[in-house]
Amino acid sequence: MNVYVIIIIVLFVAWFFYTIYRRYKSVMNATNTPDSEKLIKLTDATFKKQIAKGVSLVDFWAEWCTPCKIQGPIVSELADEMDGKAAICKLDVQHNEKISRELGIRNIPTIMIFKDGKMVQQFVGVKTKTILKKAVEKALN
Repeated sequence: MNVYVIIIIVLFVAWFFYTIYRRYKSVMNATNTPDSEKLIKLTDATFKKQIAKGVSLVDFWAEWCTPCKIQGPIVSELADEMDGKAAICKLDVQHNEKISRELGIRNIPTIMIFKDGKMVQQFVGVKTKTILKKAVEKALN
């Protein structure tokens, strides 16, 4: 084999493993981020009362879910930014199965936006803060 081909292959393999390492580190850093004090943690018992009035964004998640660990800090930042305008909430689907079943949550993270008790928008998978903020602002208007 040509020396240049070997160098290119080695560089590609190094780049590939570096990319995987960076993704692993970002997930691990996300898990160490504490939740915002403005983030409301819901249960089966508190869910319906919370979404009954105003606009509420609810992040359905589980501790074992890696994409949820990425979404969590994004939702927490949004809670700080939307303080007082809308309720930003989390509901652990593993410990609150009743509401998760009623709403048909099959994939997580799932984010639902409610206005006066009715769901107005749903997202499945990791979403950026910009997308979520625009959706909440749309529900507020």
